[in-house]
Amino acid sequence: MSEQPRRARTSGKPYRRPKKDPVRILAFEALRAVDERDAYANLVLPPLLRKAREKEGPETFDARDAALATELVYGTLRRQGTYDAVLASCVDRPLREVDPPVLDVLSLGAHQLLGTRIPTHAAVSATVELARVVLGDGRAKFVNAVLRKVAQHDLDGWLERVAPPYDEDPEDHLAVVHSHPRWVVSALWDSLGGGRDGVEELLRADNERPEVTLVARPGRATAEELLDEDAAVRGRWSPYAVRLTEGGEPGAITAVRDGRAGVQDEGSQLVAIALAAAPLDGPDRRWLDGCAGPGGKAALLGALAAERGALLVASEKQTHRAGLVAKALEGNPGPYQVIAADGTRPAWRPGSFDRVLVDVPCTGLGALRRRPEARWRRRPEDLEGFAPLQRGLLRTALESVRVGGIVGYATCSPHLAETRAVVADVLKQHPDTDLVDARPLLPGVPDLGEGPDVQLWPHRHGTDAMYLALIRRTG
Repeated sequence: MSEQPRRARTSGKPYRRPKKDPVRILAFEALRAVDERDAYANLVLPPLLRKAREKEGPETFDARDAALATELVYGTLRRQGTYDAVLASCVDRPLREVDPPVLDVLSLGAHQLLGTRIPTHAAVSATVELARVVLGDGRAKFVNAVLRKVAQHDLDGWLERVAPPYDEDPEDHLAVVHSHPRWVVSALWDSLGGGRDGVEELLRADNERPEVTLVARPGRATAEELLDEDAAVRGRWSPYAVRLTEGGEPGAITAVRDGRAGVQDEGSQLVAIALAAAPLDGPDRRWLDGCAGPGGKAALLGALAAERGALLVASEKQTHRAGLVAKALEGNPGPYQVIAADGTRPAWRPGSFDRVLVDVPCTGLGALRRRPEARWRRRPEDLEGFAPLQRGLLRTALESVRVGGIVGYATCSPHLAETRAVVADVLKQHPDTDLVDARPLLPGVPDLGEGPDVQLWPHRHGTDAMYLALIRRTG
């Protein structure tokens, strides 16, 4: 007779092999990659889903399983701040002393209990079973005890217990209730100009899963072609945008596979459209995308330039990203050139271009719907790190455009330190410039503020929080 495992003998219970749940194991692996490697969920999740389908087979791991795994990963990351506050009330030590893999399992369990319709008993038992597989029996008991405490209240009940009253600490209240770091809440509040309703609407929008938005690249595809796809509807503002209201796999769409269309947020499309539509005196033959990687805006700009017979030069500092730009532009109907160059040390002569776009590196606070982990990864001091580069790129852009030409300064952040402060500082050094009112160049888009620059918002426009300032060089 084979010897029973030691754990079974000491417990007095027969040993039971833990049941492996491919959906929850996948979600756990994704969270570990985000935590351990600083990976982004939107890059980690697709290959994990493909691997699961190949390993388990489409009958065992179907579209519903993929949807549940996706919800578990993104939902846990979006609500991490709230769940941390709840778990801290249920654990007898500081959360920083809990092993990260254990905390990931607890967070997955908390999301199932507080953020989904999964029945309580199923959420607890499935998470404890996951803990047995990935952590072992001992720590699974700890997970079980903690989750039973979590299950004693629903989300509203927990928020009443763990969030400070709004009247005593508005920013901390909103941070816990809407799961954003306090400094991000404060920055967004400042950018919106105050008012509780507006900032709460924005924070709620950041926690909603965004629709997949496609762009039909002019001269290569049309929105009408993309509208033939299932659950596809027109974009709200861009004539080239189509939204997939029920998700779907963009790579399964022929036009996307062929590069004639791509996945691109409507806010990014509007930035390229506005720059292309800005009034210009004189020739309109040479355009520059000075921060072109990974190539989405460059592909749309290249197509718009081609309609006028203009050349697009797409510059990207990092060689591998320049390769992505080249792939995005492959098949462009007009002339283009992709170069690997530092935008602050240009490989072209001053005044070489008629239109220039610099979509500068930033904290990414405008895309928290798509990259929820960024809110926990970023720190206020990151702003200081980006500031010199942002200013340097804008200065170079102004030197690269001819007199009478247009520069578009864009960034996927609403933080005033990355938007208006950068533009104001650089223009002080360049008195030979004028700000162009960007609002008329986005016809039909409401709530664009007092201008002349434009800030888009998830809660107002259904886009990422893209910022755009258009600047004309006058001398």
